[in-house]
Amino acid sequence: MGFFGKLFGKGSQETVLRPTTLTVDATSVPRRIGYDPALVQNLLHDHTQLGLVYSQIGDADQAGNLDEVRRLLAVFKSRLEAHVLAENVRFYNYLEQSIHDDATNTELMRGFRREMNEIVRQVLAFVRKYLASDLPPAARRAFAVDYAAMREVLEHRFDSEEGHLYPLYQPASH
Repeated sequence: MGFFGKLFGKGSQETVLRPTTLTVDATSVPRRIGYDPALVQNLLHDHTQLGLVYSQIGDADQAGNLDEVRRLLAVFKSRLEAHVLAENVRFYNYLEQSIHDDATNTELMRGFRREMNEIVRQVLAFVRKYLASDLPPAARRAFAVDYAAMREVLEHRFDSEEGHLYPLYQPASH
């Protein structure tokens, strides 16, 4: 049994973790995200890996290997969610705190964040739609069209992030 099963009481009573009582005034705890010199490189690596998996999905579709399409869609979904989580928690939060005095770049960053959330919704809807399908011939034609559209959206987004947003991620000046 995994950690989450134990945590939520799905194991023997000896392994169940009990909540502790901790009183902390949340307003007194600074919530600062530190600069990570490897973060942008890791996010760029994610883009490359996401692009590779996405291309493999298209290759599997072209080969008619529908089980592989579904497997790769699940892999892509998982990796995209992890990437977006890292961006939201580590990248955007740090950027927001470090450029809060720069109204122009703050607005640019917030626009990117809103746009990314909308793109993620679209991409995840695409993935869920085809994960739930057994891809009969009509659905495969629709898949090819949707796949091409999502590829274009993702490529444009990654290019925009890499060219305009990621360069804003710099160590805070003191």
